[in-house]
Amino acid sequence: MSQRSDLRRRRAALEDEWSRVVPRLKAAGPAPNGGGALRHEVAESWVRSLVSVDPARDSAPVAEGGAVHHRWADSPLRRPVGELADELRSIADDAGFVTAVTDESGTILWTCGGPTMRKRAERVNFAPGGRWDEQAMGTNALSLALRTGRPSTVFSAEHLVTALHGWVCYCAPIRGLDGRVLGVLDLSTTWDRSNPLAMSTVRGLVSAIEARLRAEPPRHPRKNAPRVRLTCLGEERAVCEGVPLALRPRQLEILTLLALEPDGFSPERLREALYGDRPVTASTFKAEISHLRRALGGGIAPRRYALTAPVSCDAVDVLRALERGDTETALGLYRGPLLPRSEAPGIGEWRIRLEVAVREAVLTSTRPEHALRYGERAPYDAEVHEHALRLLGPGDARRAIAAGRLTAALRD
Repeated sequence: MSQRSDLRRRRAALEDEWSRVVPRLKAAGPAPNGGGALRHEVAESWVRSLVSVDPARDSAPVAEGGAVHHRWADSPLRRPVGELADELRSIADDAGFVTAVTDESGTILWTCGGPTMRKRAERVNFAPGGRWDEQAMGTNALSLALRTGRPSTVFSAEHLVTALHGWVCYCAPIRGLDGRVLGVLDLSTTWDRSNPLAMSTVRGLVSAIEARLRAEPPRHPRKNAPRVRLTCLGEERAVCEGVPLALRPRQLEILTLLALEPDGFSPERLREALYGDRPVTASTFKAEISHLRRALGGGIAPRRYALTAPVSCDAVDVLRALERGDTETALGLYRGPLLPRSEAPGIGEWRIRLEVAVREAVLTSTRPEHALRYGERAPYDAEVHEHALRLLGPGDARRAIAAGRLTAALRD
């Protein structure tokens, strides 16, 4: 109880400092030197941040260029973080944290955490694609760790942006073999869960990631390896250099999951994604992996299952198009639900994620043809048909199509 009281007093003191100092800085007053509740490095960061950041902004901007999925697939941190992913998820779930990994620019590439904390984090775009460098999001632990090259903690109103005053963040930079900072590992939670032991956890995890970077060079797709094209939206097939691969439905499910999650799966997590609670023997599961590995000529890493052969996938292409705001391309590629006959839990989760992402892109688009095209595949989605009608002009003949679909949807 005393710890909670101490945290509450500290937060109140920082809110007072923020209310006193930030308005003065915005009015081009003298720079503070820190002191009292305000640390010197935080005060200096506020001064730098106010040049480009409005403290009233509600979320982090999206990184330019999009294709975060592709950037993570190519990141040197993907493999070591993937090998530790289950441990990172366990820590985040047990302690009520959101875990994030950025690149060297401060753009988040990967996150994990329980559904409640992830939903909170997504409100401020603490999610893949969000920019958390100082110029974009002001004073925060990620930006300080990148700037100083040292572990950093930022608590409550030490954040410049008021939308972050309910958070506490613990970060440490991750260095490559040459000493260069490759990114940052962050553990974040609500201010009332602040715990000094969290920084020890972050340091330990960063040490484990760096040890894996030293232990084994990153895997790259083999040069001149046959290229595989996976089609899993509305259809189910895999082709290698123009020749269909003889894969059973379960193997197509495995290939789809590995294509969608380039950091890979532990055997336990992949088995759960495929079978859920169904009792399936280890030999049956391993036989499916072995058959797929032979069909790809290798191409699947052992121990932690991840693709090491070049596989392109229409579902991944849809995600990349959405990341860069290209709704037109995404709609052209989205020909139906993901592996429509599959009942695997992991496929079901991804099916919903893709459907929701495409639908939201359509509903935020200002081009009526997007709503009309999507409406062909969603005859019962009244909201999409209403959106099409709002965008179509009074004299547009296509209004009749949208109106007819809306009437049918409301009738059913």
